[in-house]
Amino acid sequence: MRIFARTNPRRPRRRLLPAAMAAVTLLTVAVGAPAAAAAPSTVVGVASGRCLDVVGNVRTRAGLNIYDCNGQANQSWTLTSAGELRVYDETMCLDVVGQDTTAPAAVQIYGCTGGANQRWRVNADGSIVGVQSGLCLDVTGGGTANSTAVGLWTCNGQGNQRWTTALGSTDSQPPTAPGSPRVSGLTCTSVTFAWNASTDNVAVAFYDVYHDGQLMTSVSGTTLSTSLTVVAGATWGLYVNARDAAGNVSQASTTVSITPPPCQADTQAPTAPQQLTGAASGTTVTLRWTASTDNIGVRAYDVHRNGVKVGTVTGAPPATTFTDSGLTANTAYQYHVVARDAQDNVSARSGTTTVTTGAGCGNPVCEVRQVTTDTDVPWGLVTLPDGSVLYNRRDAHDIIQLNPTTGAKTNLGTVPNVQSTDGEGGLLGLAISSSYASDRWLYIMHTSPSDNRIVRIRLENGRLNTASEQVLLSGIRRNKYHDGGRLRFGPDGKLYASTGDAQNGNYAQDRSSLEGKVLRLNPDGTVPADNPFGNYVWSYGHRNPQGLAFDSQGRLWEQEFGNSVMDETNLITRGGNYGWPACEGTSGTCGTAGFIAPVRTYPTAEGSCSGITIVRDALYVACARGARMYRAVISGNSLTNVQTYFSGTYGRLRTVEPAPDGGLWLTTTNQGDKDSTPNNSNERILHVTLGN
Repeated sequence: MRIFARTNPRRPRRRLLPAAMAAVTLLTVAVGAPAAAAAPSTVVGVASGRCLDVVGNVRTRAGLNIYDCNGQANQSWTLTSAGELRVYDETMCLDVVGQDTTAPAAVQIYGCTGGANQRWRVNADGSIVGVQSGLCLDVTGGGTANSTAVGLWTCNGQGNQRWTTALGSTDSQPPTAPGSPRVSGLTCTSVTFAWNASTDNVAVAFYDVYHDGQLMTSVSGTTLSTSLTVVAGATWGLYVNARDAAGNVSQASTTVSITPPPCQADTQAPTAPQQLTGAASGTTVTLRWTASTDNIGVRAYDVHRNGVKVGTVTGAPPATTFTDSGLTANTAYQYHVVARDAQDNVSARSGTTTVTTGAGCGNPVCEVRQVTTDTDVPWGLVTLPDGSVLYNRRDAHDIIQLNPTTGAKTNLGTVPNVQSTDGEGGLLGLAISSSYASDRWLYIMHTSPSDNRIVRIRLENGRLNTASEQVLLSGIRRNKYHDGGRLRFGPDGKLYASTGDAQNGNYAQDRSSLEGKVLRLNPDGTVPADNPFGNYVWSYGHRNPQGLAFDSQGRLWEQEFGNSVMDETNLITRGGNYGWPACEGTSGTCGTAGFIAPVRTYPTAEGSCSGITIVRDALYVACARGARMYRAVISGNSLTNVQTYFSGTYGRLRTVEPAPDGGLWLTTTNQGDKDSTPNNSNERILHVTLGN
């Protein structure tokens, strides 16, 4: 039976206590296994100033509303480390009626059962979130009057969903990393993944299982193995994090690599692509052909130019067209195409077609030149005033100066106190001071043994002067994946930094934390006076943002990795909430008031994009898993005329930055980008000439 009273019955007159009795503090996270409760406290609505109250002051099943704070037992709540909110001397629990997980949902008090519908995250941003539903405790309709009902609604950060209380957990110690991850029973569709237990000062509440930064499942803190669904032929890196009752997340376990076998043997190759044709427009060639057939299915087409593979078209089924850009003018190129199935059986070659490019470039992308290669992953990249290029080597932890004309390279030294994460962490973002010619400051974001941080170091006499290092901002939580890392100075002279959620989505919605955010700081590391929340946070609700760029209007654009559904390009506004973890791209509850929708989304298979830059109000996006570069024209608040370049030509792309001649620097990230082993890559730094 549902009980969700919307009005208060007449009550006996009650003695009001002094206002000081309702003094409160901001909330902290608490979920997990039962343990001792904190001292009782009121829970006060920020918008109304009224207390969370059991309707009618009855001790049986009853609804919740807000009412003048009066010190009676029906307004006295305790928070257990199990995440229960208990009332009436801890005999009754705040409960979601019917275990509803969609908004609106009713709440009541009910005998404590230990169920997920009675567990709550009490967050530092003032929200109280149902563990089972992910919905926020909400004063209905934004009302502020006595007897306004309280229920659950999609989290939106508004005042009717924010509460203050003296409740909270003092546990800030994360569990240890899970040990000895291992797999068994690997088939084409499933695998059993197991690990050794973590330890914690209170108790481990959950284990979160990932592959390559994507959350697969969460299990209880007493579960040490789980069956996972896998994809035949796909190589994944599995690992696990532990999470305690207070929401503290461990560092990740080591990674176990798996490649599931095919579900059936297949030795039959696809038929050859037919009717290959090509046409040139300036220095760009567009190829078309008719589809191959296969006994199971065509997985990809490989495009060869002058006998060398220059691109791959994927999809289900893959498209039968390919654009080859950045070619030399007045030059004949010969092409052929082959088809591949899921087990890499390769068809016979198509017929050949010869295409001659035009006299000049009439396209947005005109020419590509390889400037150099590197044995490590180039991540942050900037151009100095003298035209030379500086880039970070993520796993080797040093900075290289590159002469883009000759290809000559100089190692400027190693950044101190960098530690990689066997995943995405290491030496990341790089920026130069707006007054670099006089102060010589390089701004660097990197992972340390304890956190992610932003530092600055002077470049003097052709070397990093490590004695000059200043730590501008530390304490940004780190993990194996989701470390963000991009730095960008804005036209306002402030430094902007993107941070990942450290594999804990709760941080992204907590405006007092530094994770899952775009941060904004003064060049000396202090907090700008006009930041929206009085701290470093400029926008929040981000999962793993790795691209930042400003357009000609001074607006900030951001590129963000989704989990498994879609990635997003966002137009960042001061104080904006971009929805993670309640929504991903446009899925989930992303259309809810209070969440800012992305300007554009990409399926993860065609995206996983890291770097962005803007040249003449065209946005360029470098994609890793998608192995391509997108170009889109900024028109108002929209991205229009979206085009794809280099699809599979250079493999995974990490960073794109403006070059001083109006072109682009573009870097690859094909090998060793999911581990911390230095110098196990073979990457390229490319120069892209742009047209008008």
